[in-house]
Amino acid sequence: MYTTSSIAGIIKANWLQQSSDATIEHILLDSRKLLFPDKTLFFALNGERRNGSLFIRELYDKGVMNFVVEEDFSENAIINFPGANFLQVKNALQALHLLTAYHRKAFNIPVIGITGSNGKTIVKEWLYQLLHDEYTIVRNPKSYNSQIGVPLSVWQINSQHTLGIFEAGISQPDEMQRLEKIIEPTIGIFTNIGQAHSEGFLNIRQKINEKLKLFINTGVLIYCADNPDVNEAITTFATNVRNGDAFTLFSWSKKNQATLQILSVEKNEDQTLVTANYQEAVINCVIPFVDDASIENAINCWCVLLYLKIGHQLIAERMLHLRNVEMRLELKQGMNNCSIINDSYSADINSLTIALDFLSQQQQHSSRTLILSDILQSGKNVKDLYSDIAAILQQKNINRLIGIGPEISKQKEVFKNIPNCFFFSSTNDFKQQFHSLHFYNETILLKGARVFEFEQISHLLEQKVHQTVLEINLNAVTHNLKEYQQQLNPGVKLMAMVKAFSYGSGGFEIANLLQFHKVDYLAVAYADEGVELRKAGITLPIMVMNAEETTFDVLVQYNLEPELFSFNMLSLFQDYLEKSGISYYPVHIKIDTGMHRLGFEQQDMERLAIVLATSSIFKVQSVFSHLAASDSASHDDFTQLQFRSFMQCCDLLKSKIGYSFLCHIANTSAIHRHKEMQLDMVRLGIGLYGVDNNSSMQQRLKNVTTLKTTISQIKKVKAGESVGYSRKGVAVKDSAIATVRIGYADGYPRALSNGVGKMWVGGSLVPVIGNVCMDMTMLDITGLNVEEGDDVVVFGEVLSVNDLSVWADTIPYEILTGISQRVKRVYYEE
Repeated sequence: MYTTSSIAGIIKANWLQQSSDATIEHILLDSRKLLFPDKTLFFALNGERRNGSLFIRELYDKGVMNFVVEEDFSENAIINFPGANFLQVKNALQALHLLTAYHRKAFNIPVIGITGSNGKTIVKEWLYQLLHDEYTIVRNPKSYNSQIGVPLSVWQINSQHTLGIFEAGISQPDEMQRLEKIIEPTIGIFTNIGQAHSEGFLNIRQKINEKLKLFINTGVLIYCADNPDVNEAITTFATNVRNGDAFTLFSWSKKNQATLQILSVEKNEDQTLVTANYQEAVINCVIPFVDDASIENAINCWCVLLYLKIGHQLIAERMLHLRNVEMRLELKQGMNNCSIINDSYSADINSLTIALDFLSQQQQHSSRTLILSDILQSGKNVKDLYSDIAAILQQKNINRLIGIGPEISKQKEVFKNIPNCFFFSSTNDFKQQFHSLHFYNETILLKGARVFEFEQISHLLEQKVHQTVLEINLNAVTHNLKEYQQQLNPGVKLMAMVKAFSYGSGGFEIANLLQFHKVDYLAVAYADEGVELRKAGITLPIMVMNAEETTFDVLVQYNLEPELFSFNMLSLFQDYLEKSGISYYPVHIKIDTGMHRLGFEQQDMERLAIVLATSSIFKVQSVFSHLAASDSASHDDFTQLQFRSFMQCCDLLKSKIGYSFLCHIANTSAIHRHKEMQLDMVRLGIGLYGVDNNSSMQQRLKNVTTLKTTISQIKKVKAGESVGYSRKGVAVKDSAIATVRIGYADGYPRALSNGVGKMWVGGSLVPVIGNVCMDMTMLDITGLNVEEGDDVVVFGEVLSVNDLSVWADTIPYEILTGISQRVKRVYYEE
C-alpha cells in the first residue's frame, strides 16, 4: 500500500502542502478519465500545448485531493485548494517513472519485455493466449507502450500476478533506458525491425541499438537471426554490452545457425506447418495463419514456450488454436437508432476502462448499455474485482448492464446501484432472450473475453447495410489534430471544420472526438448540421457559415452562432432578435478580402462598425476572412495582400466597436505556411482528415479514411467481348472480370470509367473496365488469385484519396464529401 508520504520519498518530492497522509491506489494523468477520486494521485504533466496544472481545479472539485506538480506551479495557488496534498518535483513524468519503477521492484516475478517495429502487440496477446493456464498474467492494455503507457501498465501489477508481459515502443533516442527501468524484463523478445517511427533516428542501426537497451539486464533475448542488421547488432550487444553477464541468446532462423533452426515452412490453404530442429530433435507445430507476419510472430511465441520448458505436445495443441487479435475498437450504426461500440477481443479491467472512456465521448444517446462478459485472470479476488467494476460503471453513468458468464452472474448483488441489470450464464442464453431486452436509441458497448464469442452479439445488433464501408480511423484524426496544434503559436485557439458531414467522415462521431480533445470551436455550413450536433450532445460553440432567414428559430433554440456576411443578413437577424427580446447574441462577421464569395467589403467597414457599435443586439465573437490560395507559393503575394486588408478591417472594427473579439484568417494550409497569420484562432479543415497540399506536412499526417467494398462475382470473359453499359469496355485478351459493390450512387465518380480509375485487390492495383455503373463497378483482375467476397480497397493507406482525385480530375474534397450516406461508416480506435 502506498501513501502520499511514502510516494513523496520515492519520487524525491518537496511538500508544497501536506494536509493528510492519504492512501493511493490509482494514478491519473488525464482529468477526463477519473474513476476513484479519494484514492487517486494526479500527475500534472506538462505537454507541448497544455500544462497539467490547468486541470487541478476541475479534479479538486470532483474530489481529488492528491497532486504531483512541477516547479512552475505557483505556491500562491495553494490557498485555493484547502485540504489537498501537493507534492512538487522538477519533472512530473520523471516522477511517474520513479514511482512505477519502484513498484515493479516490489514483485519478484518473471517479466517478458517485447520491442521491435511491428508485431509487439500481437506477440504480447498471443503469449497471453498461450500461457494463461500456467500463469496469472498482467500486460499492457491494447498497445499502451509509450513513456506514459508503460508506467500505467506496470502500475497494475499486484501480488496475485505470476507473470508480466509488457511491450515497449520508442520514437527517438534515450527513451528506452527509461522504460527498461520500469519494466525490468527478465525475458526479452525483439520482434523485427522496420520503418515505423524511423524519423527520430539517424539510421536503422541506431534504431536497433536504442531498442536493445530494453534488454540491458535480461537473462535471455529471443530474436530472429535472418535480418543481418538485427543479427549483427544483437551479436555486438551481447559481446560488448553484456560481456561477462549471465545472458543467453535464443535465436531462430531459416537460413543461419540458430537455437531453433527452422527446417521448413509449408503453407496450406489456411494453416502453416513449421518444422524445426531444437536441441538435436526435430519438432513441429501448426499455426492457423499463412501470412509471413503471423508466421514470424508465432515463431517468436514458440521460442518463449520452449525456453519456459513447456512440453512439445502441449505447445503444438495451443499454437494450433491461436486466434486473430482485433486491436481496434469499432463504432458502428446499430439497429433501432443504436450506436454499437465493439471492443470484444479481450476483457480485463484495464482495457474495460479504456473502452468506457471511449463510450463517455459518445453523446449522441442519453442511454448507455454495457454488455460485459466474465473478466478472466484479473489477479484479484472475484468479489473485489466485480465491486471495483461496479464502482467504475457508476462513475461512467452506465444505465444498463448485461452480464454474461457464470462468475459475473454470481456477483450480481454488487451491481445493485446500476439502474437496470440482467445476467446470463452464456452467450447462447443471452441470444435466446435477445428480443425481450428491447435495444432502442442507446449506445451499446460490447466488452467480452474471446471465449464468449461476442461477435455473435455484434451481428445481432448491427444495422444491416450493404458491404461497402467507409472506415474512419479516430486515432489518425487525433494524430492529425495534434500535428497542427504543434504548429500553433502560444495561445492560439483552434476551430475545427465539421461541415459537409465532417468532409464525409461523419458528423457527431468526429465532433465527439474533437470535443473530447477540447478544441475551441466547431464550424458547420448550415444550421441543420449544427442542430444534429446539438442533439448528439455536442456542447462546444458552433459557428454556422451559411445562416438563412428560415433557420433563425433553430439558431437561437440550439445556441448556434451565425456568420453574418451582408447588411441584408445582418438586418434580418437583428429584426428577428429584437422581436424575440434577445440581446448580445453571439455572431461572427465575415470579411471578403479577395475570395469574392461571401462577406462584407473593405469599404463597408465604417458603416458596419457604426451598426455594431450602436446595437446591443449582437455580441461579435469573431471577425474572419478566407484565404483564396494559401497553399500556393505562386500566389503568396496575393495572400499577403488579403492578410493586410483583413488586419486593416479588424483594426477599424476594434477601434469603433469598443470591445475585443477573435480574429482569424488562417485555414489548413496557412497554419504552417503563414504562421504570422494565425492571429487569435485558426480554422482546421481537410488537414484534420489527412490531406494537405504541402508535401512535407502531408508526410506527417495519417490516413483517416479507407473506402472498402467486396467482390460480388467473378466472370471469365473471352478476348473481344465487351463489358458494361454502351459496351465501353472490351477485353483485349481472355480475362477475369470482378464486379464490385460500389458505383456512382455510392460516390465513386463515373469519370473513373474505362481504365482511368484503379482499385487495390489481392495486393495489386487493377484497372476499372467499362463504365462505372450506379451500384457496381467492374475490374480487370486477370492473373490474380482472388475470390468472390474478397475485400477491395477503393482508397486508403495503400491507394490515397489524392491519387483518386487526380485520376478523376478533381480534388480530394469532392471525393470525400461525395461518399453516399448509404455507405456504412465504421469508426475505430486502435
